[in-house]
Amino acid sequence: MERVWLIAASLLLIAAAVFLWRNNLSAAFVSAALGAVAWFLSYRSKLRAQVAASGRDPDEREASEESDED
Repeated sequence: MERVWLIAASLLLIAAAVFLWRNNLSAAFVSAALGAVAWFLSYRSKLRAQVAASGRDPDEREASEESDED
């Protein structure tokens, strides 16, 4: 899934460059913003895959921290 988001981010940023070249600033901004969101989603997918590979539950750390505070 990470690769899909990276491809989407790349295509959206290319589209933003084309819109900027054609002097359509509002469309360039929206395309660039969506490209940035797609890049962050690819990074999130990468981190989720790493957590799944390590076999740890991301909520496990929060639960252990809460029990340590008691």
